[in-house]
Amino acid sequence: MYATMLRIRRSEERARELYAAGRIPGFIHLSIGQEAVAAGVCAPLRRDDYLLSTHRGHGHLIAKGGSLRGFMAELYGKATGCCKGKGGSMHIADASVGYLGANGVLTSGCVLAPGVGQSILMRGTDQVAVTIFGDGAANRGPFHEGVNLAALWKVPVVFVCENNFWASTTAHDLATAGGSIAARAAGYGIPGETVDGNDALAVYEAMERAVDRARAGQGPSLIEARTVRFMGHFEGDPQGYRSRGEVEGGRQRDPIARLRAHLEEAKLLDAAHAARVAAAIEAEVQDAVDFAESSPLPAAEDALQDLFVHYPWSD
Repeated sequence: MYATMLRIRRSEERARELYAAGRIPGFIHLSIGQEAVAAGVCAPLRRDDYLLSTHRGHGHLIAKGGSLRGFMAELYGKATGCCKGKGGSMHIADASVGYLGANGVLTSGCVLAPGVGQSILMRGTDQVAVTIFGDGAANRGPFHEGVNLAALWKVPVVFVCENNFWASTTAHDLATAGGSIAARAAGYGIPGETVDGNDALAVYEAMERAVDRARAGQGPSLIEARTVRFMGHFEGDPQGYRSRGEVEGGRQRDPIARLRAHLEEAKLLDAAHAARVAAAIEAEVQDAVDFAESSPLPAAEDALQDLFVHYPWSD
C-alpha cells in the first residue's frame, strides 16, 4: 500500500507539471492527499473484482493495478492509452484490471454498481463491485436509488464515499444534514462505517470487512472515508472558497508520511528501503511519460471505431 500511494502521488505530481506545461490536453482533477483511500480500498480486492470511479479517478485506476504507461498515454490522448486516447482524464477505464472507469456524470457509479452486482449474482461468482463517489454525490438522488436497490437485491457491492468535505466549491457542512454519510446506511438496513481516510490501514480494515461480507452473500455496505485534497477541485482552481489552514492541516496528516512512519516504527521499512522504493517508482513514472510522449495520436478515422458493442448474432 505504501508503494501504491507513492506511485499515485508521483504520477499525479508529474501529470500536474505536464498539464501546466501544456503537454496534457483537456481537464484534470487530482487526488493528491487522498491516496490512502485508493490504496486502502483496492488492497483487499482481486484483479477480477470491479471498481467504478469518479471524475477524480487517477489514483483509483493506479491502485487497481492499471498500467502507468496506459494511464499516462491516455492523459496525453494518445492511441496507446488504455482507452486509445478517447477517454482522457475524466473517462479513463481499464477493464483488464476490473476498473470500469472514471465518470464525469456525478453519482453515476451508485446506480451502475448495483447492475454490476446483479451480473455477479446471475453468473454465480464471488466477485465484488465497488463504487467510489464524493460527498457531493451522496446528496444527489441517484445515491439513494442505488443504495436502495443494492440493499433490496442483496448484491455484493461496497459503496465508498471519498469525503474530502468539498462538493466542488460547496462545503460539506452547508449541504449535508445529519453530519455523516455513513449514518444513512441504517435507513437501508445495511452496515455503515466512518473511517479516517488519511489512514490507509483504517481504510483497508473497513474495506476488508465489507468485502468479506459481500463475498459471503450478505449484501452491500457503506463506508465513508474522510480525507483532504491538497489541490483545488480542478487544476487551475484558485480555491477562494477555503482557507490555507485546511490544506496545511491535511498536509500535517499526509497519508503517505503517516504510513511510512508506521512502517518504520514496526521495523518494516528503513531509509534505504524507502529510497529504493521511491527510485523505482520515479523510474516507472518517467518511463510512462517517455512512452506517452513517443506514442502516436489516434488516426482521424479511429473516431468511428469502438462506438458499438459487436454481438455475434448481428452478422
